[in-house]
Amino acid sequence: MAIAEKHMLNRLYFVAGLLFLFALAVAGKLMYIQIGEGDKYKELAEKSTIRNFIIPPNKGNLYSDDGSLLATSVTRYDIRFDALAPGDKNFESLLVPLSDSLSVMLGRPASYYQNIFRKARTLRNRYLLVTRNLGYAEYMRIKSFPLFNLGPYRGGIITEQRTVREHPLGKIAERSVGYERIDEEGYITRVGLEGAFGEYLRGEEGRRLKQKIAKGQWKPISDTNEKEPKDGYDVISTIDINIQDIAHHALLEQLQKYEADHGTAVVMEVATGEVKAISNLGRTSKGTYYEKLNYAVGESHEPGSTFKLMSLIAALEDKVIDTSYVVDTEKGVVSFYGAKVRDSKRGGYGVISASEAFEVSSNTGIVKIIDAFYSKDPSRFVNRLYNMGLNEKLGLSIKGEGTPFIPHPNDKKNWSGITLQWMAFGYNVSMTPLQVLTFYNAIANDGEMVKPRLIKEVRSFDRVVHRFEKEVLNPSVCSKETVAKVKQLLENVVEKEHGTGHDLYSEDFPIAGKTGTCQKDYVFKDNSKLQYISSFVGYFPADAPRYSCIVVIHEPNKEKGYYGIDVSGPVFKNIAQKIYTNSPLTDSVKETALAMATPVEEYEAYYAKATKRYEVVPNVTGMSGMDAVALLENLGMRVSLKGDNGKVKKQSLKPGQIIDNTKPIVLELE
Repeated sequence: MAIAEKHMLNRLYFVAGLLFLFALAVAGKLMYIQIGEGDKYKELAEKSTIRNFIIPPNKGNLYSDDGSLLATSVTRYDIRFDALAPGDKNFESLLVPLSDSLSVMLGRPASYYQNIFRKARTLRNRYLLVTRNLGYAEYMRIKSFPLFNLGPYRGGIITEQRTVREHPLGKIAERSVGYERIDEEGYITRVGLEGAFGEYLRGEEGRRLKQKIAKGQWKPISDTNEKEPKDGYDVISTIDINIQDIAHHALLEQLQKYEADHGTAVVMEVATGEVKAISNLGRTSKGTYYEKLNYAVGESHEPGSTFKLMSLIAALEDKVIDTSYVVDTEKGVVSFYGAKVRDSKRGGYGVISASEAFEVSSNTGIVKIIDAFYSKDPSRFVNRLYNMGLNEKLGLSIKGEGTPFIPHPNDKKNWSGITLQWMAFGYNVSMTPLQVLTFYNAIANDGEMVKPRLIKEVRSFDRVVHRFEKEVLNPSVCSKETVAKVKQLLENVVEKEHGTGHDLYSEDFPIAGKTGTCQKDYVFKDNSKLQYISSFVGYFPADAPRYSCIVVIHEPNKEKGYYGIDVSGPVFKNIAQKIYTNSPLTDSVKETALAMATPVEEYEAYYAKATKRYEVVPNVTGMSGMDAVALLENLGMRVSLKGDNGKVKKQSLKPGQIIDNTKPIVLELE
């Protein structure tokens, strides 16, 4: 018995020893974790419950050349409530006045807010949504309400802010204004002015620590940010909103009339290269139009007869012809290796001069001239085109510029026995509308080719960060003598009765330009699939060029018409006429313009008002209508407009009134 007890005691001692050793091991491991890897596990715990959230900055504003808004960032606030943060005393004593204040501001009964707050406290809800989408003035107001004015820890208010990009012009110039977006994988898409100048507009991100309080719910740890976001710079573009509006509606009207697939219209200032309007409209499956793609910048295609100017300049520069050179159009049909070049007029134009061949847009006449003097040495012709810079991109800031294509005889893959002849009247070559316009603009500018410019300057408050000056791409695309000759020919196209652009002639203001009608999809044997590209490009006033313009319309309904003069020409004339009549180029108008506020002054006046914090209705009379809308909507006010585009003549709510977001404000425009 004693021996059995002894064995049992030995077993107990052994088990106790093992348990003691196990306890030592556990204690040792705990000490190791606490001392050796404590920081690591602490960091892991914090990562799962505390996270640094990015606060996107307000992007800078994008303005037109007169200081009106094209794109702006509007800050919006969402208000939530941590029902466990307030103490019992504060919650019970301040709930009723808080609910009363919310009722006045948001329109629901005070009892509604009392019920949801009490229910949230019972359910221990730490992330109750109170209201969304507040402007800055509304946010400051709600922050001052009873209980909420105690802050996030004692009052339970949770504030979340976000920025929304708005375009006051709406769909007009939407593609040209553009955007900059980042997808979930970090891929950045940049379009238009917003994309091209994002480095100035986007600003710097801020940081804010938040703590996880429930599944998918995060609450800010403090009422301040770890790093404040830095707003982006403001960018002043060259776009003139009045000319943009004219171009947009003139193009839209013609696209609808001819049921065309898509089209573009660009207006450029001759001397500076500033793009005053750029409209791109594409047809939807429902037959409506919107800014689908930037066709002016990105779509490279065969220009057709508008390229005849380049061909004629090459021949004049090489002095192989003069404008009086005589050519036989051979009844309107000429063959090269079995391929036929035809004139639009049956029977041709007979024996005519080179100038008349250009004015009536004779394909056979221009092709025979180029074939006669360059067929034995086509490199001479192509090199002349290269010297004019027609084979090079413009180097635009906007992404997606199409690549021009001018084949060279050394390129055996793209050169055949008829390439030279087809190049002469705008086939087997490819250019974008803006590239074609830039060349015509050079002729209007006495030979100096300037780079199209969409931005004037970048500003921070009243400080100019960067100014974009005129950039010359080619000081002289051809001699002054040749410029003078082709300028006269471009005027003749419109002025002379036999000119293809004569329907655009007006005694009130002279236009110079060239029509273009180019076949598209001509490789198909089936003529029913054949489509057309209709163009008109030129400048006005012809005697003292100030603006150049191109209109290109793709795939008009052939039963309604497809010639450049019928489809694109009226858009050009409509744009030119409205610009000319709205701002006649006379000394008296220039004197009046001097008395007006400069774009910089208007911009600074707007910025001073936009950055001020308002508790009362501001005075917006005299401001641009679009600027006034942006300013008031930033304050959370609902705005209605009366009248056309212009400055604010009268406002329905008097300046100095306490802002009441339940009442709309009506602005009357001049």
